[in-house]
Amino acid sequence: MILAGGAGRRMGGADKGLLTYLGRTLISHAIERLAPQVGQLLISANRNLDAYRAFGFPVLTDCLSDYQGPLVGLQAGLAACATPWLVICPCDCPALPLDLVVRLRAAAESRNASVAVAATAGQMQPTFQLCRREILPALDAYLAGGGRKVAAWCHTQAAVEVDFPASGAFDNLNTPADLGN
Repeated sequence: MILAGGAGRRMGGADKGLLTYLGRTLISHAIERLAPQVGQLLISANRNLDAYRAFGFPVLTDCLSDYQGPLVGLQAGLAACATPWLVICPCDCPALPLDLVVRLRAAAESRNASVAVAATAGQMQPTFQLCRREILPALDAYLAGGGRKVAAWCHTQAAVEVDFPASGAFDNLNTPADLGN
């Protein structure tokens, strides 16, 4: 699932996934790189829903209002997930690794973990994670208790960190200047 449901505060409130980078929307870049790695692609969005639906994938909205963060998108994804695993990544990382899912899944399965998360140079990249669908009740409880920090959530689940080369694959485009438009 591609996370495109944020408020875009650092982009002046713009819907990040629909912003243009190198002549295409950010969500287009994410779809191009993630779709070949998964059986079904989902998009998490909270506005411009018709624009996201036009990409031809199911669009999920958060159950909680006021843009409460990526974990609320993960919650919606796990609730809708028809497979044992769900991978998430943000829409604003156009160079995400083409082997993200296979590497996260191999690590999770080899360590019998419910969550595997990408890391570069020892730095966790918590919005790039693979989760077992059955962790939804634990996530519901975490959110009900006020938890919103993705890295803290990963720690509560004893997430396996999977090291990727520090090649810029997880660089976020967070400001208008990052887009180079």
